[in-house]
Amino acid sequence: MIDNSLISTVLNRALSNGADFAEIFVENTSNSLIYFNDNKIKQNIFGIDFGVGIRVFYGLTAIYAYTNDLSEKSLLATADAVSKAAKGNSSLKSLDLTVRKIDNLHHYKIPNDTVSKEKKIDFIKEINEASRSYHQNITQVDVSLSEKNQKVLIANSEGLLAEDERNYTRVMVNSVASSGNEKQTGNVGPGALAGYEFIESLNPAELGKETARIAITMLNADYAPSGKFPVVIDNGFGGVIFHEACGHALETTSVAKGASVFAGKLGKKIANECVTAIDDGTIPNKWGSENIDDEGLPTQKTVLIKDGILNSYMIDKLGGMKMNLKPTGSGRRQSYKFAPASRMRNTYIAAGPHKLEDLIKSIKYGIYAKKMGGGSVLPGTGNFNFAVAEGYMIRDGKIAEPVRGATLIGNGAEALLKISMVADNLALAEGMCGSVSGSIPTTVGQPAIKIDEIIVGGRK
Repeated sequence: MIDNSLISTVLNRALSNGADFAEIFVENTSNSLIYFNDNKIKQNIFGIDFGVGIRVFYGLTAIYAYTNDLSEKSLLATADAVSKAAKGNSSLKSLDLTVRKIDNLHHYKIPNDTVSKEKKIDFIKEINEASRSYHQNITQVDVSLSEKNQKVLIANSEGLLAEDERNYTRVMVNSVASSGNEKQTGNVGPGALAGYEFIESLNPAELGKETARIAITMLNADYAPSGKFPVVIDNGFGGVIFHEACGHALETTSVAKGASVFAGKLGKKIANECVTAIDDGTIPNKWGSENIDDEGLPTQKTVLIKDGILNSYMIDKLGGMKMNLKPTGSGRRQSYKFAPASRMRNTYIAAGPHKLEDLIKSIKYGIYAKKMGGGSVLPGTGNFNFAVAEGYMIRDGKIAEPVRGATLIGNGAEALLKISMVADNLALAEGMCGSVSGSIPTTVGQPAIKIDEIIVGGRK
């Protein structure tokens, strides 16, 4: 996207005041969004974002600047800005940029821009009709179809030069059920690092019906009880608790600063021995996957926790330098407007030996969280608060009546130690993760897990 000779010139300019390391990140991204609400198209947007970010290291201090003016004059001015922010003792060197060959793990068949708007809108309308026809109390359906094609180039003063193309496709469906002043929602949001063939693999009627089913079930449910109970959290988006309450605390973004409960605990037990947790960027066409990270390093499969023992952190270049650890290909960013930081990719608890029924049968009185919703976490402590989007009582080892308004309240580090059973029904679910380097596509996941005791907030 930029001539190699200009890249070398810019990197040398960034190094000119004695920086130890310089990096350039070039991005060309197209975004498309169709948003459907109230039985009609409300938005039909297309845009292009093009820009360059330049980063330098002075020892363990990083300085970052960006521009969307790709003229040589602007690029050199941006390089001057980061260069003059500090002063070091390094001398300039001749840069020999070597193109890094990439094995593309994420092929796609149908470019999104080759599919007509009419076909996409027909897909959306079928979701809408299926949801609204499910029950008379479905009063609102929101559907969005988003597409993103991101081309990146990363080069640095160590001689690395790498390019990648990432094609994201996702549909979001939210159905609202109403009765009087009461409203309940159901939602799904499948996505992939793929082309329009992913949309064609989905059943639009089933997407509509599933969100409507959740909304209607919760609308007719009684309120959940409060207290300390054993809880079974089912697969897929149930993994959001591990992602938020534990995953962020395993990124060197927090660990290197000592702002993590898991700092200094490599090789130590931090979870029940039945827990193995993985962050994997190599799963073909998964939403959180990449061929290379945003520092140009190959993505990889990183075992974070092995049989309850902390095995690895998620490590970016700067975090690795601070901790004297090798990067794990985890440096990610939303766009050229952000410096990279250690971030999750596809993060999940690995499958165990049990069946979901075994977990349910082991509980006399508790909560079955079939689907999790949103929540909040205090990053420094891991204390969390997550809503149960679809919940049921467990009575005498059986799933009983649905309950609404349940909230799971706990601490990530403590919850890991209280997981006593792990099922074999591993599933992944797509989401967006926000942190210091912006909002990025990530996947959460787990099989069903049993937590022996957790605080449940409810109205009874």
